[in-house]
Amino acid sequence: MHLTILTQYYPPEIGAPQSRLTELTQRYTHDGHQVTILTAMPSYPLGKIYAGYGGFFRREQRDGAEVIRTFIYPTQKADFFHRLSNYFSFVLASMIVGSVVLRKSDYLFVQSPPIFLGISGYWLSRLKRTRLIFNVSDLWPETAVRIGILRENSFLHKLSARLEAFLYKKAWLVTCQSQSILDNIMERYPDTRTYRLSNGVDTQWFTPEQGNEKIRAELGAPGQCIVSYIGLHGLPQGLNLVLEAANLLRDEADIHFIFVGDGPKKAELLEQAKALALDNVTFYDSRPKSEIPALIASTDISLVPIKTYIPGMVPSKLYEAMSSGRPAIVVAEGEAAEIVRNANAGIVIPPGDVPGLAAAIRELCNQPALRAEFGKNGRKAAEALFDREKIANEFIEFLESVSEVAGT
Repeated sequence: MHLTILTQYYPPEIGAPQSRLTELTQRYTHDGHQVTILTAMPSYPLGKIYAGYGGFFRREQRDGAEVIRTFIYPTQKADFFHRLSNYFSFVLASMIVGSVVLRKSDYLFVQSPPIFLGISGYWLSRLKRTRLIFNVSDLWPETAVRIGILRENSFLHKLSARLEAFLYKKAWLVTCQSQSILDNIMERYPDTRTYRLSNGVDTQWFTPEQGNEKIRAELGAPGQCIVSYIGLHGLPQGLNLVLEAANLLRDEADIHFIFVGDGPKKAELLEQAKALALDNVTFYDSRPKSEIPALIASTDISLVPIKTYIPGMVPSKLYEAMSSGRPAIVVAEGEAAEIVRNANAGIVIPPGDVPGLAAAIRELCNQPALRAEFGKNGRKAAEALFDREKIANEFIEFLESVSEVAGT
């Protein structure tokens, strides 16, 4: 089989879709199939093109696949104009480049969000006469409304909703990152063919054994309970509320917060921490992907905050914390909260409950035995339910079975 993946995000960038698509690519090529990636020049989340890249077009080999890169307008600004400029620059560039250089493949796998990339995906699937697989990681435009990017019933909201309906109806298959997303789509579009392609984690890479005292010493004073947030500093996370919780715990000398990563909200968070004079908080730049497993496993508590209820949203950092044997404090409702409760892998706090978040952090920091129990339970659940290699292999077997029936 030949799989083409159309995605705005791909390594050397780091993030949930990047990791997920890398694993799928590696498993696909390992099984003897061919993969082509059509993606943008890397710029996420820094808002500038990475060193060594640039221009309108280039080819490279990565993860056993041919990677075709094209132009994108890079930005870290989260306002309406800059976000749309970022999205549509790649939509247009991928349509032009894909029309010229892509060969016919068995499947065209389109990563959403951004949902607008579906425009390019549909065009290329028709042009190349290829089955369109539309992969939904977040429900757009609903998510965009909930986090304040779009106004409900605005022109762009209505246009996005029509695009969403069009793509679900035209796709050969809609893959869904969570059960909540799948149920939502099936309820609204019962004739759409769906498949749950769950997010997950590399359980051989994210392990409790990765933790070490050298990293702990770099992150906090001896004996401190290290509370970590590692990931995108963006709109959906509501990290300003985490800083408010840190402010409530400022007199607890044995608790220290670390924030690792970058994103459109980081400058604002730095200003907030400075204004509050939070000596119990340290910010770090993004770390290479290779360093993340040891970093997570060297901390005591992993924070997984979501600003508001977003249907179907399950952050990848939750799976990484569980696989690393770290207890998670999840500020969320919905499926992410249910995963933690069902696995007994941490504490769930409703979005916006700053005193509750502070109390949960204090409780776990004061009870190492409870942290160990939650961590052990999370590791067990990650291995059984969320191993990314198993998830990728099952999806490949599904596509192989369909191709065999179709004679491709």
